[in-house]
Amino acid sequence: MNSPTVEFRNVSYSVGGRSILRDVTLTIEPGETVVLLGRSGSGKTTMLKMVNRLVEPTSGEILIDRKSVRDYVAERLRRSIGFVIQDGGLFPHRTVEQNIGLVPRLEAWPAEKIAPRVRSLLSLMALPPEVYGQRYPRQLSGGEKQRVGIARALAADPGLLLLDEPFAALDPITRFELQQHFLKLRHELRKTAIFVTHDIREALMMASRIAVLRDGSIETVLPADEFRRASTPEAAGFLATIQAQ
Repeated sequence: MNSPTVEFRNVSYSVGGRSILRDVTLTIEPGETVVLLGRSGSGKTTMLKMVNRLVEPTSGEILIDRKSVRDYVAERLRRSIGFVIQDGGLFPHRTVEQNIGLVPRLEAWPAEKIAPRVRSLLSLMALPPEVYGQRYPRQLSGGEKQRVGIARALAADPGLLLLDEPFAALDPITRFELQQHFLKLRHELRKTAIFVTHDIREALMMASRIAVLRDGSIETVLPADEFRRASTPEAAGFLATIQAQ
């Protein structure tokens, strides 16, 4: 998958009569990092998980390069998309190398192709392969686990990355270091990315554009460099948290 366009067309989702998302429409262009910014319960993670069909919409449609995600076999779709969660989601009984090489192995890459790919990604994430390759997740710090999680998400060279608050559980220094590293990767690899956060500073740093969710709806969408001038209520509320400190 090359860097794709992702489209949400009038997407709604409800559970037990409770509305989680309401009539969401958003287009994410190739190579963009769109940050979904919102409070807990605003629907941002639900929206993210609809892209790889971990959640199915009640109504509306999600498309990748003009093809509905419903037309993909769910398992194959998920393998074609990089997915990064808070704690890296590593398998504790597998080594770092085995974790990173998981999707290429499932996709039947030959071993002689997987091994150099894993070493290359470890080097890209500033984790020397000769030091980290045979370690297990329990032997890694929080920041190292997240670097391995990002490497695993990139292993099969997906065009699209989904990141669900990937740095939220880290200490401030490690978090800043990984944010900077992600920005470097974004400029080098030019993947399309959807990034969920409730941190306005992180949103301003990471995003090409910021989409603010409020109670399951998109309140505003603005380029990151224009967002400080946003005047809609929820956007202004997030900006006020910066100004108050």
